[in-house]
Formats: sequence, C-alpha cells, structure tokens
Amino acid sequence: MTPSGTNADRPPGTPGPASGTSGSAWAAAWELLLPAASAPARARGRSLQAALREAVRSGRLAPGTRLPSSRELASDLGVSRGLVTEAYEQLTAEGYLRSDRGAGTWVGGAVRAAHPRARDLAPRSPGARVDFLPGTPDLSLFPRAAWAAAQRGVLAELPHHALGYPDPRGLPRLRTALAELLARRRGVVADPERVLVVSGVAQATTLLGFVLHARGVRAVGVEDPGTPEHGALYTSAGVRTVPLPLDDEGLALGPLRESGVRVVVTTPAHQFPSGIAYSARRRAELLDWAHSVDGLVVEDDYDGDFRYDRAPVGALQGLDPEHVAYTGSVSKSLAPGLRLGWLLVPASLAEEVVERKRTMDLGNPVVDQALLARFMERGDYDRQLRRCQRAYKERRDVLVSALEEHFPGTRVSGIAAGLHAIATLPLRHGPPSHFLARAAAAGVAVRPLTDYAQTPAGEQGVVRLVLGYAHVPPARIREGVRLMAEAVGA
Repeated sequence: MTPSGTNADRPPGTPGPASGTSGSAWAAAWELLLPAASAPARARGRSLQAALREAVRSGRLAPGTRLPSSRELASDLGVSRGLVTEAYEQLTAEGYLRSDRGAGTWVGGAVRAAHPRARDLAPRSPGARVDFLPGTPDLSLFPRAAWAAAQRGVLAELPHHALGYPDPRGLPRLRTALAELLARRRGVVADPERVLVVSGVAQATTLLGFVLHARGVRAVGVEDPGTPEHGALYTSAGVRTVPLPLDDEGLALGPLRESGVRVVVTTPAHQFPSGIAYSARRRAELLDWAHSVDGLVVEDDYDGDFRYDRAPVGALQGLDPEHVAYTGSVSKSLAPGLRLGWLLVPASLAEEVVERKRTMDLGNPVVDQALLARFMERGDYDRQLRRCQRAYKERRDVLVSALEEHFPGTRVSGIAAGLHAIATLPLRHGPPSHFLARAAAAGVAVRPLTDYAQTPAGEQGVVRLVLGYAHVPPARIREGVRLMAEAVGA
C-alpha cells in the first residue's frame, strides 16, 4: 500500500501525497526517511524519529503538511506499524506534530524552521552618500518603453523554428546589424561571418584566452595601469598576464618588445583608467609590432562611443582586421545586466573561436538577440547613444566645474571621452591614504588611480582619483565634491 493520492507518472517506490496535503512537501522529505527504515533493528525507531524531526525542523515538511497514516507509512517503509505509531506519538509529545482524532497526523506550527535564503552576490556600491566609483552607466536611462515595444514586436514576429538552438556565433540578423553599426560608428571592418555575439567583454576575453592557450600561448601583455578583470579572466583560461607600462601616447613599445609576448590587450580609444587616446603614431607602431611577431592585439572598445569634444577616435581594428580582435558590449550604452556583447576575430582564429563558443554555451538567448537586432535596425540604439551622450557630457562638465570650485589647482584629464575622469589634486591634499580615509568618513566613495596598477607601488604623495560620473546626477556630483572638500579642509 502507498500513501493515498494519484499514482500516475510516479516512479516505483516514490510516495504519493497524503490526502489533503501538499504532495511536493511530503515527497521532498521522503528521502530523509529511507535511511531510517534500513537502520539496524534496535536503532530503527530512534532513526525514524530523528529523520522526521529533522524534516520538520529543516522546513522540508512545512507546518500544516498532513502525514500518511501509520499503516500507510509503515507499509511504504517496510517497517512495523508500531514503530511508526511510536514515532508519531513521540514527535507529537515534543510539539513537532499534532494529531486530531479521526483526522490524521499533521506537522505542527510550533517549529519555526529557518527557510533557506538565496543570497545576492551581485556587485554593489558601498552605500555611500555619493558614489564616484567608475565603470557604471546611469541605469535610469535604460529605454524601458522602447525596449518593451521592441520585445513585443520580436515575440510577435519570431517564427517557432527560431527558438531552437541558434548559430553559436549569434543570430544572422543581429550579426548583420552589429556589422553595420560598428562599421558606421566605430570604423570597424566587420564581416558578419566573423562577428560573434557573446555575453559581454568578459566572455569574449575568456573565449580568446582558451583559444590562445590551446595554441600554446601562455602569457599576454596587459596595460599597466589597466582593467583589473583582464588578469583574472585570462588566468581562468590558463594564461598569465604581463603588466606593460604606458607613456603619454599609449602602450610603451620598448617594454612591449622586451617582454616577449605576442598578444597584448589594449583600450586604445580611451585607455582605462588613464583616459588617454592612443596617438596615431603609437597605433601604427603597435600594428607594426603585431606584424613583426605575427602577434595579436586584443582591442577592448568599452566606451568608444562616448566622446564629447570631437568625433570619436575610430577603432584600431579598422586599420588591420587580421591582427586585431575587437570586442565591445552594450554594458555602457544600455545596461550591463543584459549580458550582450560582440567579438570580431581575424580569419585565422575564427573557426577555433566559434567551436569554443559552441562547446561553452551553445549560443546566447535567441529572444534577447532578436530584440537587440530590432532595437538597432529601427534606430533606437542610435537614439539611446545620443541621449546618454548628452547626459554624460553635462555631468562631466559639472564635475570639472565642481573640482575647480572646491579644489583649485586640480588637473583634470581623460575627460574628452568615456564615463570617468582623472583628477590630480594639488600636493597639499596628500598623502592619498589620509585623503581617502577622510572622504570615506564623509560618505564619499572614491578610488585612487593606484588601485588599477598591475604592479604594486608604494605610497605616493599626490592624490590622483579615478572619478566615475556617468551614474551620478549633477546635483549629487556637486554634493560629493563639496563633501570631500569639507572633509579634507580644502
């Protein structure tokens, strides 16, 4: 005999729900009782009581769950009915169960089980009054209405067969839209056949790392200072990173040649975090180096669309698509939570990268890809970029003005483009550790340039801050700079 309930589609030996209860609740606790039933005869009663007690205490048997009758449970477990009756009576006496004559046995409400809680490990700002930490766009600018309209259109027009596994490179419609957009806005040489849709620059970096490692590459050069994530991502693929210094024109060529690496990761349109744009001469020299060693330049164009005082500097990839792998995403233009980006690879790497992408995830979500394609095709993406550009330029100007007012003599650099600025404060505001402690105490989150150094350095006398402003409303920018000034007695 089994506990009463429907037996259809239930594997043999699995209990059905007790009458009038949540079958899923009882089934969830069933596996805890099976070891008790197979315990040695002398310990079987205690084991059954302990298993039932733990099922209630842990919440796997929730308050109000009706248990099978002692006869039914004994039959299912293959134990004597007296053993089950004794267990029910003992747990009823302890308050774990309650028994109503003629109405069966139920889980009582006295136990307050601690329900498991899903933790949220998403990165969060430290809860400061004003947060100048770089790397985040203004998420309130996300075009919800236009995005929702595009989603309705996509769901209405997407054929059923398109919901199957996609081309691992991405939907042809989106790859075509991306190729057109990147050629028009960033000067990229973009063949849709060599465009891959990825889950942001992080996945593009990891993909390249795995493919390079398979080819025998064990080290890649990275900018110093530079993006901290590059090191962790390449390390996860078994490739170490070699920090390479910058000069006023970009990556310093001497140390690059001396390093012996044949792959280097760069942010040439707007170097992170220094804010410089590689000079035309340095861009040419970097490509000459790639030719001379049969190497590869990985271009992270993380915020190349946002330039305020003149036309954006075109992508390095447009000068030599066979020696440059180009990657970007919508993380700064739309939202990082969308996890949508792109990777353009030289022909020599295309087949291996596509195969690695296939084995990694079988392709990105189809509906999201179709949605972004429609968003680009209808001009919504260009409108979003213009909207963000206006907002971010205003905030940049507010930041520069506030620094001039509250920290006279501050040199602000890297402001021609991007979402952050470098503020070099007069020497009297140092040392940095003192300044940062005072700013934190005033509720202002800031990060020094030294945090992005790939090689450790001692305490510097000059305070150099990387100030992210895109996500901070103008009034909060003014407040944040004022609070810092008051905290350090400026």
